[in-house]
Amino acid sequence: MRENPVQQTRLQERAPVSVIVPCYQCSATVERTLQSVAEQTWMPREVLLVDDGNDDVTKHVLQSQPARFVALDIRVISLSRNQGVASARNAGWDAATQPYIAFLDADDAWHAKKLELQVQFMQAHPEVVITAHRLDDHAKGYLDEELAQAPIFRRVPCRRLLVSNLLSASSVVLQSSLALRFNASQRYSEDYALWLEASCRGVPIARTDCVLGYRFKAAYGASGLSAALWRMERAELGNYRSLRREGLIGRLALAALTALSFAKFVRRALVSRCTRRRAPISRKAP
Repeated sequence: MRENPVQQTRLQERAPVSVIVPCYQCSATVERTLQSVAEQTWMPREVLLVDDGNDDVTKHVLQSQPARFVALDIRVISLSRNQGVASARNAGWDAATQPYIAFLDADDAWHAKKLELQVQFMQAHPEVVITAHRLDDHAKGYLDEELAQAPIFRRVPCRRLLVSNLLSASSVVLQSSLALRFNASQRYSEDYALWLEASCRGVPIARTDCVLGYRFKAAYGASGLSAALWRMERAELGNYRSLRREGLIGRLALAALTALSFAKFVRRALVSRCTRRRAPISRKAP
């Protein structure tokens, strides 16, 4: 079906961005996420919801979103089975039509000026391939005062990114022409693996400390289970070993990063354990 001239003009006035939302059992949160996209001061040209092998209830919710958010150009891409967030993001990336890709998890949300500020910076600095920003807990509030002036984007050197993942997936906008993809076989730390490989291969990355996105769950170990934290730690260590195999870091760097990563894991496990101990215990009525 061809778009009429009014529709074409409306889409041309929008940000040249494909928003990719990997969706798995997200029926309770995806509308909140899409609402934050619909409220953008510079709305994207398309939104791709990737159905990652959901149950019938979630499939129905996803299929109903184009009618609910008529101002957004929403497409639902269905995978035959659950393949994980890496495969879901790759599927959306491959189907995207715009020069910029913005990732957004189905339980996160954006500040209304996120796309406007981030994409305008990238258009003014075409040498920068990946950009990101701070992602804060929604409970901390909307820090609008930080946006009174244009946000300052600073280059993120590879050595800084090796020490800590500064790029939350829901904060990233990148050029769709980037010739890399997420590791489809990886279920944890798959986004960090991509940012690391890109950075170590010389891909320019920039980030601002402005809060342009919000999460509604803990940044790591949301369930508080040590097993989940350990799976994340193993994946991070695997990322470093992969870089070593590719010749992107040396042996001494691998040893140092492994030690640092394990030290951070121990700290996170202790914090998680203390948090569970302090959590109130619900008591049944006698």
